[in-house]
Amino acid sequence: MLMRAATVSRFGGPEAVEITELPVPGPGPGQVRVRVAAAALNPVDAAMRAGVFGADGDRLGLGWDVAGTVDAVGGAGAAWSPGDRVIGLATGHRTPLGTHAEYAVLDADALAPAPARLDDVHAAALPLNALSAAQALGILQLAPGQSLLVTGAAGGVGAHAVELAHVRGLEVTALASAGDEEFLASRGAHHFLPRTAAPPRAAFDGVLDAAVLGAEALAPVRDGGAYAGVWPGQEPEAERGIRVGALDVTADGAQLAELARLADDGRLAPRVARTYPLAEAAAAHARLAEGGLRGRLVLVP
Repeated sequence: MLMRAATVSRFGGPEAVEITELPVPGPGPGQVRVRVAAAALNPVDAAMRAGVFGADGDRLGLGWDVAGTVDAVGGAGAAWSPGDRVIGLATGHRTPLGTHAEYAVLDADALAPAPARLDDVHAAALPLNALSAAQALGILQLAPGQSLLVTGAAGGVGAHAVELAHVRGLEVTALASAGDEEFLASRGAHHFLPRTAAPPRAAFDGVLDAAVLGAEALAPVRDGGAYAGVWPGQEPEAERGIRVGALDVTADGAQLAELARLADDGRLAPRVARTYPLAEAAAAHARLAEGGLRGRLVLVP
């Protein structure tokens, strides 16, 4: 049996994205096959398409986020059953098949129950961004009551960082475009800074740099504070005793299940800008490249 999938066989712009027919994959031991209902398009997919992670001549599948239903499980005693509604994250920079497809195979422990209050399209926008925000906050190791500056706070990772930091009792300042102030206040930001303003120096216990400002975002951190970047290799050199770390997001079904519960409680709210049919994946990549989005683009098979 064949299925459609978005892949690249050469690196380049949105035009490099191809819809190809491939055999439906079978789950191995400890794996689950998901019938994809929706799959978000993220900047990492554009980076893969452009060859940021290297080239080896093989066809690469695109897509990390997924929402759908369990279609088959590999091996006996699996925690999932066909028909279960799930979300998950399929990490990997150089895999032959991603989640931008009609079926996707993931490790069983990378899946979590889909939030009941979210439809598949919004559920598909949760895994990568929410896990990235949670794991970046883990790098910072801030305690309740400490202060946090989130750059790029209106983006997919930044907005969830604001929400999760609020849940964890941090005093949150959001740095974003002026038009995002009301939205960020509604998601838990205590203070707001327009991105045209320079944040005060050495004023925050930690900075989560979702905008990838680098050294510019290190200046607002107090001596001995903490900085977390979201793009490995782009973090600034440490200074003034500041702990500097960069996120390398990992799939974690247990952590994702906790985040899904927060979404069910209304404390995490993924945003979707627009949906595209899987067949129009190249057009979705072109729209992502234009920028200015508030919310994720989501592909629907």
